[in-house]
Amino acid sequence: MKKIVVFASGSGTNAENIIKYFAASETGTVVAVLTNNPTAKVIERAENNKIRTEVFSKEELIEGKVLQTINTIAPDLIVLAGFLLKFPQNIIVSYPNKIINIHPALLPKYGGKGMYGMNVHRAIVENKEKETGISIHYVNENYDEGGLVFQKKVTLTGTETPEDIAEKIHELEQEFFPKVIAGLLE
Repeated sequence: MKKIVVFASGSGTNAENIIKYFAASETGTVVAVLTNNPTAKVIERAENNKIRTEVFSKEELIEGKVLQTINTIAPDLIVLAGFLLKFPQNIIVSYPNKIINIHPALLPKYGGKGMYGMNVHRAIVENKEKETGISIHYVNENYDEGGLVFQKKVTLTGTETPEDIAEKIHELEQEFFPKVIAGLLE
């Protein structure tokens, strides 16, 4: 059984969806959820699903304590699901092509520092985009610049609010993120 570690900073709906998907899988299992936010809803979601959780500081991430934790787990895949800190080079080098992230736009558009969540959706509305979607990519030393693994598009009518777009993106994330993870583990 392949081991998955999930990093998240917020509500954890994608993390919980991944946990539940793999609870019924013979391919892999989520063994831990790590977060930099001690008040993140993802902690409760993980604990309700009997998944180990750990909270760490930004300093612990940068200085190597988090890498030590990951090394004791020895995951086959590290999944960033709404994790807002830049992932450190020490982990990226230790787990090449084993760290993926999901982004709520069609990269390379609307990627980079500060481009997450509603910031992305507002920019898409402001620029009158005709489509958007999700991108799942490998993590490298730059925000949202790692190699693409998967993209799924959704057409926009031009009447959507940022909240409408967020809902469409969330549906794509819920449907496709666990399947892409499963494919990478096979």
